[in-house]
Amino acid sequence: MELNEAIETRRSVRKYTDQGISDEDLREIVRLASYSPSWKNTQCVSWLVVENKDLKSRIAEEGVCGYEFNCKTIKRCHALAVLVTEKGKSGCEADGSFSTSKKDTWEMFDAGIAAQTFCLAAKGLGIGTVILGILDDAKIAEILGLPENKTVASCIAMGYPIKQGNMPPRKSVDELLEIRK
Repeated sequence: MELNEAIETRRSVRKYTDQGISDEDLREIVRLASYSPSWKNTQCVSWLVVENKDLKSRIAEEGVCGYEFNCKTIKRCHALAVLVTEKGKSGCEADGSFSTSKKDTWEMFDAGIAAQTFCLAAKGLGIGTVILGILDDAKIAEILGLPENKTVASCIAMGYPIKQGNMPPRKSVDELLEIRK
């Protein structure tokens, strides 16, 4: 699949077939996502993929702030990719001080870039994804037993789509772009 096609046809997918995702495909998606740029090349993002149904169910029931839509999506996805960041790296100097007025918010910027790259890599393999935003990151970190220096930035439900969604209307380039010369 060409890059432009992947960008133009990628949709958030919340309903999946029963087909599993191979470890080889998961490794390839993470390999491609590893090329995402990050603050001073800190590469502070890693992935924990949950396929275990009981663990996914626990995350769905305890880790989505009661948001039923995310609960259903997590329970029916084949795999839940947990995007993990390492605290105190992105946006920081070696001594821990902040480099810009944005302070540690660069961590989420790096996570967002990695999430989009991950989703496009999955799309290239025919795997559907949805980035879940309503989460109790501390509860999910607790459920997964993450160390204190790690943060759950987001979760991405994934699986083979039952159907392809239609593209919602997009703003025109004229609405989105201003060029000053």
